[in-house]
Amino acid sequence: MRSLKIFTWHVHGSYLYYLAHIPHEIFIPVNRDRSGFCIGRTPSYPWPDNLKEVPLESVRDLDIDCILYQQAGNFRDEGPRIFSDRQLRLPQIFLEHDPPREHPTDTKHPVDDPEILIVHVTPFNRLMWDCGRSPTRVIEHGVKAPPDISYRGNLERGIVVVNNMQKRGRRLGLDIFQHAKSRVDLDLVGMGWKEAGGIGEIRHADLFAYQSHYRFFFNPIRYTSLGLAVCEAMMIGMPIVGLATTEMVTVVENGRSGYIDTDVDRLVDAMRHLIQTPKEAERMSREARQVALERFALGRFIRDWCETLADVTGHSWARQPTGQALYEEKLEWQGA
Repeated sequence: MRSLKIFTWHVHGSYLYYLAHIPHEIFIPVNRDRSGFCIGRTPSYPWPDNLKEVPLESVRDLDIDCILYQQAGNFRDEGPRIFSDRQLRLPQIFLEHDPPREHPTDTKHPVDDPEILIVHVTPFNRLMWDCGRSPTRVIEHGVKAPPDISYRGNLERGIVVVNNMQKRGRRLGLDIFQHAKSRVDLDLVGMGWKEAGGIGEIRHADLFAYQSHYRFFFNPIRYTSLGLAVCEAMMIGMPIVGLATTEMVTVVENGRSGYIDTDVDRLVDAMRHLIQTPKEAERMSREARQVALERFALGRFIRDWCETLADVTGHSWARQPTGQALYEEKLEWQGA
């Protein structure tokens, strides 16, 4: 398969970082003040060389093969404004990161077009959205942890990784975090940490090593797809504690890789149990990492995206061998 040229926006930094490991060129726009979804290659990540910036006013001159929308405003407003007529006739994909907000089952997706593929990041997303005439596909998350970092669990407390929790309120579980924090030792890291009572913001490259010392990872989010932070924590072997909602119920198994429940007080009891029984946390650590290797390996993610892009653009794709190799972090595609 020849290297394709894909245009998209910087919507979710962590997702874009892993997506940039595909063996294709990805172009992202930058505006004069590097704001909104045009912030470009931020210093937060060690971006691969195939992720390239292009001035917003020069987008219509790009020679590209596919447009990848990631947000309704990109699709409805900005796309028609920045692309040429020729570019708007190219193959297009809409990457849906979230479940519907307005109504959990009856919300119509902003794309309703038999010519545009909607890629969902979880089966839960696809289940809940009304995608009309659009074809759909699921590509689950893929993540990679540094090979020299693994779970230690020596700190008798839990870590929460959520950005701007104070601004995003109940959906991201601000009240749940505050309730649990009043009963068990929890540290919050992420953007906007000060307003939400956190302890700081950790660079993505440093987060794996930083959180590996905590006894468990707590995810207080009520309603989202499946946070990449959860997948990353599992990849280094962190036991997960979280709400039994959305895709989480298919990822975490009670008593094996962590604990999930809809009763926050029972989750607090589970956190206390993990703090008091480090050997039990160690056992769950091994289970959590195994789940992550089998389900969220970066090699599988790259393969899924390469096959999807081949299908949409009509370019052939030499499928890689299947089997355990796809779940090993030794798999090397563009440094993956």
